[in-house]
This record gives sequence, structure tokens and C-alpha cells, in this order.
Amino acid sequence: MNTQHLAFGHFEFIAENGCLFRDNRPVAIGARGASLLAALLSAQGGVVSKSALMDAVWPGLAVEESNLSVQIAALRKLLGPASDGSEWIVTVPRVGYRFSGPVESRTDAAESGWHAQTSSMPAIAVLPFENLGGDAERQYLADGITDDLIMALVRFRWFRVASRGASFTRKAGSRDPQSIARELGVDFLVAGAIRNTRDQIRISVHLADAVKGATVWSEHYDLQVAEVFAVQDAIAERIAAAVEPELLLRHGLPMAPHTGNITAWNLVRQGTFNFHKVTQPTHLVARRFFRQAAELDPMLPEAQIWRARVNAGLIGYGWTDNPAADGKEGLDAALRAIYLDARNPYSHYALAIVSAYTGRADQAILAAERSIELGSSFALGYLVFGMARLFSGDAAGARQPLARGLELNPHDPQNGVWFSLLMLALFFSGDVEGALETGRTALKARPDWPALLRIQACCHMAAGHREQARRFAAAASDLSESAGDALGPFRDDNKKWATRLNDLLREAEL
Repeated sequence: MNTQHLAFGHFEFIAENGCLFRDNRPVAIGARGASLLAALLSAQGGVVSKSALMDAVWPGLAVEESNLSVQIAALRKLLGPASDGSEWIVTVPRVGYRFSGPVESRTDAAESGWHAQTSSMPAIAVLPFENLGGDAERQYLADGITDDLIMALVRFRWFRVASRGASFTRKAGSRDPQSIARELGVDFLVAGAIRNTRDQIRISVHLADAVKGATVWSEHYDLQVAEVFAVQDAIAERIAAAVEPELLLRHGLPMAPHTGNITAWNLVRQGTFNFHKVTQPTHLVARRFFRQAAELDPMLPEAQIWRARVNAGLIGYGWTDNPAADGKEGLDAALRAIYLDARNPYSHYALAIVSAYTGRADQAILAAERSIELGSSFALGYLVFGMARLFSGDAAGARQPLARGLELNPHDPQNGVWFSLLMLALFFSGDVEGALETGRTALKARPDWPALLRIQACCHMAAGHREQARRFAAAASDLSESAGDALGPFRDDNKKWATRLNDLLREAEL
């Protein structure tokens, strides 16, 4: 069956699944933005009333007209101006809106470019989420989460996503993963369910390898239902952020078009296996693999991305005898990665993390911002952005991105560092209680990280809790130091803050 594509300017829109592309690259557009664009395009230049648009975007719900104005403004910003400088969406006073400009209709048979290249990519389908409570009024929430997740996953270039129409054909059919995967032509399935209890909602989701018949990843989220649309967006982003790295980690999916050198690719995979163990010996082994891959295939972006990341890690944890040389290698590799794949958020993250550990906080901030622009649910981008802001002396500005990154990426093996940074950002922006609360959460994840215990001791001492401070300081001294605390640039660039922490820790240790 051919699917209709609506092309205008540099854009192409698939109404069936709400996917938007600019110059053959996917563009992040929310569920409401996609519904709004579909309604405007389907009118073929005619005026669409405000009430009709509100019914299309919020079917069956009573919402304020101001919400439509907000969505129109967001869609205009996303599309930008047409080639002649005019707006794509024109306001018709007291009536509604119309889409201005020529729109060309195409079908799958005429596809080329990015779309034509996707057949070799791994494919994933999101099945309609089940509404376990049986409350018909909440069915829209289950369907809305499914829609949002489909569009969130479309943003990632290393796998194809089945269209909404294809996924929703399975709404009342068999739930057998292998038969569904065969029918939809996909390798992986995301399935989930929602359950409502008063003002709380539980979202359960799991990712299955349909070919092997095995569950790859599963999680559940307990949330307060205060504003249902915000909840839908938050869930979609959190699930997308979890599914994408799980696919990359477990199945070696490429972050860029494969160069064809399988040997180099396997070297990168062996390197990442060692990198995630986060010890000095395994980091050094990982670097050897990444160097070999980069030498064997200079056009493979991943080899450069990981070579940059491992050098940053060696510097950050104090596992290098020559930080200047390792920093230069890391910077060179990161810039090469951007040259090879400038649309990959990991390329810019690599530059950001190396820059942060080589005294280039301003460059790190810019690179981190670019990584977030390329992937709005890219957890590492938020984390390194917060790191760079803190290293530059902006504790208040570091709080939100660090918290956001940890929310999106709660199980990273290096979260001890990120939690340490968030605690410091809270502490030095005046929120001692917030730092203590974050410390309690952090120690559930990394009770073996001495830096967390020391920062907790400092916070307790500042709050006047001398006994608790003494206890945390003693616990930190009892732990073995397998790595540095990765806070070198924080201390070097913020002498007053470092002195304050040293004074508090000395008091706690007395």
C-alpha cells in the first residue's frame, strides 16, 4: 500500500504517522503539532476554523482557545519562514488559519534519499498501549502515549519506526510478538499499558527482540496526573531516551550510515564493552580498540566519538600520565567525528565532554547545546551541558540540565559523577536541603562512590548536622579509591568553592 507524502519547501510530511522531514532528515514535532499540520495541509490552502483545528488536536476535550494559539506559534517556529520570507501558516482574523504555499503530493513509490535508504536499518514498532483500568474516558491517554512515542522514536536515525496506521492495526488482534513482527516487517516491538488509580498513573513498557523472542528492556513509571498533556510528553521522552541507548548498547545499531568495514565496527563494539566497566585497565583496553578502529576505517564516525569519550574519561578520573596529550587526541577525534557526522548528537557530546576536561568550558557549553538541539531527549547532552555550566562557575544554571539528564538516564554506570555535580550545583546555588535530598537518591544508585559521601558530609556540616557529617566523612574514608572524583576542573576553575568544601570536610573529619 502506498503512503501519501505531502511536500512543501524543504519539508515532507507523512500524515499517516505524523512524521515530518526537512531535507530528508526527521524533525521533532509533537503529537499536537502533527495533528495541527495534518489538518491545515488537508484543507489544500482553504481556511480551517479554530473550532475544527481544536477538534483535530484535542478531540472530545474542552480546552481554552489560547492553547491553540500556543500550538500555532510553536508550529510556525518549527517550520520557520518560507523561501520568500512569508509565513507558512496565515491567520484569518476572527475565523481561523490556512496553510499558504504550494503543497505537492507524493507516494512511497517516488521516495528517494533518506527514506529509500531505510530498508537496511533495524525496524521498530510501537504497539497500542493497553488501558488496564478499563475506563473508556482514559483510552485517549493510552492512544496518546502511543502516538507520542512513535513520533519521539522517529527522531533517531539509526532505526526505522513503523507508521501509526500499521501499529494500530494490531490494536484488537493477536499479541504474539513474532507474528506481529512478521506482519509489520520489524525487528523490535515496544508494548505497554497504563493503569489509573485516582490521581496517579502507572505506565509499564517493555522492549522485545521479536526475532529472538526475548525481552530486551522493561520499566515502569509512577506519575501524578496533574496535567495530562504534560504527562504524555514526559512519558514519551523518557521512554524514547531509554529505548534508544538500549538498542545501541545491546544490538550494536549504528549511529551513522555504516561504512561497510565490519572489522572496524567489531573493534568499536569490543571497545564499548570495556568502556562501560569504568576502570582504568578497561578504559585503556577500550582506547586501544577505538584507536585500531579509527586507523582501520578513518571514515567511521563511531570510532572517533568513542576515542574522544575514552580520552575524556581517562583525564576526568585521573587515569592518565599525560593529560595534555590525551586531551589533544580527544579533541582531534571529536572534531573528526563532527566532520564525519555533524547531525549526530553523540559527535557534539564527545566534543563537549573533552572540552569540559581540557579547560574549554565555553566550547563545551556550545557543543552541549548543539547536541540537545539535535536530540531533545538526549540525556548525555543535558548532563554535559550542566557540567560545563558548573565548571564555568554558574551553579544556578547547571541545576536544571543536570536534573533533566539524570531523569532521562537514571541507570548510567557513571551516574556517580553526574549526581556529584548536581549536588554541588544545588549547594552552591543556595539549596543545601535540595543537595542533601539529591545525595540520598544518589547513594541508592552509587553507595560506593566516595565523592558523593564527602559532598554529603559537607552539606550536613553546612546545615549544622555535625554528627551526620562526621558519619559520612568516616564512611568515605573507609572506601577504596579506585578512581578520581572527576571534579578536577570544578576545583581548578572555582577556587573559592573548592576551599569552602575543603574547610567543611576538615571540620567533619575532626
